[in-house]
Amino acid sequence: MPTRVCCCCSALRPRYKRLVDNIFPEDPKDGLVKADMEKLTFYAVSAPEKLDRIGSYLAERLSRDVVRHRSGYVLIAMEALDQLLMACHSQSIKPFVESFLHMVAKLLESGEPKLQVLGTNSFVKFANIEEDTPSYHRRYDFFVSRFSAMCHSCHSDPEIRTEIRIAGIRGIQGVVRKTVNDELRATIWEPQHMDKIVPSLLFNMQKIEEVDSRIGPPSSPSAADKEENPAVLAENCFRELLGRATFGNMNNAVRPVFAHLDHHKLWDPNEFAVHCFKIIMYSIQAQYSHHVIQEILGHLDARKNDSPRVRAGIIQVLLEAVAIAAKGSIGPTVLEVFNTLLKHLRLSVEFEANYLQGGSVGSTNFSTSSKDNDEKIVQNAIIQTIGFFGSNLPDYQRSEIMMFIMGKVPVFGTSTHMLDISQLGDLGTRRIQIMLLRSLLMVTSGYKAKTIVTALPGSFLDPLLSPSLMEDSELRQLVLEVMHNLMDRHDNRAKLRGIRIIPDVADLKIKREKICRQDTSFMKKNGQQLYRHIYLGCKEDDNVQKNYELLYTSLALITIELANEEVVIDLIRLAIALQDSAIINEDNLPMFHRCGIMALVAAYLNFVSQMIAVPAFCQHVSKVIEIRTMEAPYFLPEHIFRDKCMLPKSLEKHEKNLYFLTNKIAESLGGSGYSVERLSVPYVPQVTALFSSGKKPHKPRHKYKDEDRLSRRKSIVDTVSIQVDILSNSVPSDDVVSNTEEITFEALKKAIDTNGMEEQEKEKRRLVIEKFQKAPFEEIAAQCESKANLLHDRLAQILELTIRPPPSPSGTLTITSGHAQYQSVPVYEMKFPDLCVY
Repeated sequence: MPTRVCCCCSALRPRYKRLVDNIFPEDPKDGLVKADMEKLTFYAVSAPEKLDRIGSYLAERLSRDVVRHRSGYVLIAMEALDQLLMACHSQSIKPFVESFLHMVAKLLESGEPKLQVLGTNSFVKFANIEEDTPSYHRRYDFFVSRFSAMCHSCHSDPEIRTEIRIAGIRGIQGVVRKTVNDELRATIWEPQHMDKIVPSLLFNMQKIEEVDSRIGPPSSPSAADKEENPAVLAENCFRELLGRATFGNMNNAVRPVFAHLDHHKLWDPNEFAVHCFKIIMYSIQAQYSHHVIQEILGHLDARKNDSPRVRAGIIQVLLEAVAIAAKGSIGPTVLEVFNTLLKHLRLSVEFEANYLQGGSVGSTNFSTSSKDNDEKIVQNAIIQTIGFFGSNLPDYQRSEIMMFIMGKVPVFGTSTHMLDISQLGDLGTRRIQIMLLRSLLMVTSGYKAKTIVTALPGSFLDPLLSPSLMEDSELRQLVLEVMHNLMDRHDNRAKLRGIRIIPDVADLKIKREKICRQDTSFMKKNGQQLYRHIYLGCKEDDNVQKNYELLYTSLALITIELANEEVVIDLIRLAIALQDSAIINEDNLPMFHRCGIMALVAAYLNFVSQMIAVPAFCQHVSKVIEIRTMEAPYFLPEHIFRDKCMLPKSLEKHEKNLYFLTNKIAESLGGSGYSVERLSVPYVPQVTALFSSGKKPHKPRHKYKDEDRLSRRKSIVDTVSIQVDILSNSVPSDDVVSNTEEITFEALKKAIDTNGMEEQEKEKRRLVIEKFQKAPFEEIAAQCESKANLLHDRLAQILELTIRPPPSPSGTLTITSGHAQYQSVPVYEMKFPDLCVY
């Protein structure tokens, strides 16, 4: 019962107190006295200077009733406060608000759930009121702490617990709305507040996530569910909070998410973590997406020593964030993102190598195998992230990323890669090579350059082709697949999948355009390099069916995308050279690989003959394939790559009609206007600068296998060379000229100081090799022929001036240029030094 005052004393009390007392009935069950409440409201609006006193007196009464547990009068006082708050909008409302917040705090501090809910509801109403002027002294620290505590309520009654948590979430939502709309909104974004607000919201979101995982996929919540479900309400509040975040306070809102996920061990499994970051990425402004990605990368660095599954969970979250950010702004630090991912890829490979070494010491260890598999999950997640990230970049940035990743690939014998592999060992080095090339394959997927020079510049092509000669079939496959991604500008690769004899290429509906000048220039400069790597790749003894399929696709794509008449002739020369190598078998290849090369040549010549549509050429190829089908099916791809295919014991006994003949091809192409003179010149792969010094790289790691082969082959200079044959027993001993040199100080100095000479010789050799790699064939042939003629004239002059010709010559100088030989120069009794034409 309220305290009753006598009439004499009542008349002496201030009017505002009398009006306040009158709104309270004798029985609180009767509720607020509406007539007296209207009088109090009219008085407050008419005399706004009295609002602060009215609020103070109401607060005094409410505090007394709370202590005395008079809940009915507490409800009446809060209802009166709410009505006054909604009715009065003026400058003088500020002191009244202070009294109001003091009463709300009293209710929140009470232990009764009903009063806590009542205080929260009043605060939410207050938060929705837009004040005319900002408050420079009001703070909401207490309300943030109290509402956050209510979000973690552990009441024994589930219904009351849910009610309190909902009140806490709505209170946090009210604080956010009130402070964001205020001029001093920066205070709510301080770390001490975000560390309470964000985990409270995530805690309630996590509960519904656990329920959904047991029940099944969640259905879209109704309007009633949004008000009654703490998880749905918390998610809406979380979205609203992130949507109001700006550039300066974005990180403060995101970092507590990592702390919550770490504390509750929610990275493995990571469904809830993925859900949280999807909400974050969709809620924040698009231009701030890169801030979130950088925070995820930073957290990945901080947890680099955690278990593989934790790191894999973080990387998968990064993948989801990148997938959303790619549609907007990824940010300027693209290389930093890729550098971090590649660093963690190397760390994962290093951990995997350590696990394998540790498991190989003793017996088989299940935990070691499990960790090895977990590291593969990490590596696959990184590769997927790199690929998705790279595929969504603009072309100019993707080109930089391709160069960046290629620069990280370790190639033995070179020190240009930027990745530390000192701790990896042989197995780890191979693993990191495969991982990086797979990443590069993902980045190049879908890349469409207008010219091949843009897709395959020299600075990228050279390091890319280096792994194609390594003694690892998987590495060679990845290199070819990367090249296919960059070459295939018209999406023809899917039509060429699988090595086979295509009956009618027109049915494939190949898309192609006229070869542009830039592509023609590219093939003149780099064509021989591509041919060489395809030629040597076909002759590797560890090739499997996929290698031959990819090599066939490479030849077909070059024909479609880059081939003019000159390139077509070179490709046919290459195919014939592969056929000859399989027949001669200088490299002692197994019979399966020899038949595989023959099948590859058959499939390609069938394809190119139909592409250039020369009837005589098509007829010759079809005839050979028809004879092979009847007499030697193991020379065709449909048979040799089939399980349990019968192989011949040798290839020497086969008839010529089973082979593609150069003279037949030259005759058929010549009749259609092709320049076939070069078909008569056998193809010989050119030596690149890597092996020009004659030094073989070490064998411990993935060694290059072709330097031994090339030492047995003729060099490119042998096609236009000078051979000197001296008949034996024709030089008198008394005519031998002694060529001794006087030993002087200068001669000894030159003999000791040979470093400068060696450097000059290396540079000269490099220039010569580069010229033979990239210069047009006609230019090389013309220059070599001119030098041969010059040497011919000089030798003739020397012989004419120094030696009188006897009646019969004792030797013959033979000059060979291509296939033409000249034996018109007599060689007399003298010794010749070794001759070499560069």
